[in-house]
Amino acid sequence: MSYFVHESSYIDENVSIGAGTKVWHFSHVQKGAQIGEKCSLGQNVNISNNVKIGKGVKIQNNVAVYEGVELEDYVFCGPSMVFTNDLTPRSKYPKGNEGYRKTLIKYGASIGANATIVCGNTIGRWAMIASGAVVTKDVPDYALMAGVPAKQIGWVCECGMVLKNELKCNECDREYMLKGRELKEKAE
Repeated sequence: MSYFVHESSYIDENVSIGAGTKVWHFSHVQKGAQIGEKCSLGQNVNISNNVKIGKGVKIQNNVAVYEGVELEDYVFCGPSMVFTNDLTPRSKYPKGNEGYRKTLIKYGASIGANATIVCGNTIGRWAMIASGAVVTKDVPDYALMAGVPAKQIGWVCECGMVLKNELKCNECDREYMLKGRELKEKAE
């Protein structure tokens, strides 16, 4: 086996797990899930049926990634953050997977501890969601989101540092520019 699974965890049949991935204590990866290389699934993580997870993804303790959610490469999910997959759930009237709304977390995005991502939204590349935020709409690339409901309070660099007005990172020297309402890295 080219990946590690702690003895307390369960991996269902028909699952794909990439080389170098680690699945820690009390976790469950359900049927049809696809997990890329070099991922880390913390304690008490549930990956539901047919979920797609890219490479280099880190999912911290107590996170459930429900069917209908897709995580691209290098996404970070903080401890106890929440995904939803049904906007109007009723125990008496279950919709099943046909009623799930798709949620896409794009390349390199980070979601802080205890944040909630309401289904049907896309989190842009390298976006950063603050701890405790509740995302109720699409998030642009590089956006820094905070609050309930989450509002954009700034921009972040690919390296994770908050960008100041000049849109140049003081940590890694990347430079950005606004094109309309989108932030783009300046071409070399």
